[in-house]
Amino acid sequence: MTTSSTPPRLKLPLGLQNLREIREGGHYYVDKSGMAVDLVEAGKYYFLSRPRRFGKSLLIDTLKELFEGNQALFTGLAAESRWDWSTRHPVIRISFAGSVSDPARLEERIHELIDENERRLGVQCSYRSVTGRFTELIRLAHERHGAPAVVLIDEYDKP
Repeated sequence: MTTSSTPPRLKLPLGLQNLREIREGGHYYVDKSGMAVDLVEAGKYYFLSRPRRFGKSLLIDTLKELFEGNQALFTGLAAESRWDWSTRHPVIRISFAGSVSDPARLEERIHELIDENERRLGVQCSYRSVTGRFTELIRLAHERHGAPAVVLIDEYDKP
């Protein structure tokens, strides 16, 4: 009886845009975490425009996991040795996936997204307008968590 030295086949991450699900679920993952670190080190603000199904949402999720300091997800990846794991940032993540085109419903959806981020970050905004709430959310997240807030916006083109 011979044993094969071929490693077990991993699953293809079809339709997955979540780094944790890919890494913990035994899926193939092409390591681009080093490029994510390069982006963070090289600049401050980015607008990424890439074709559909080109990995934007997975990149956004990878950045979220980096800034939240989830080191275990990067074991064996390029970012593991290049990232400062001692610093964690509050991440405000806004995704317009499945959003609507009706302006009134869009504003309601933005309030819902801000509500979700408030709960997750343990803050409560007092402003009523979208602009006021968003600005206050960034400030309160920074104050509560002691580090600059990171804002990640995905599916910006849906509305």
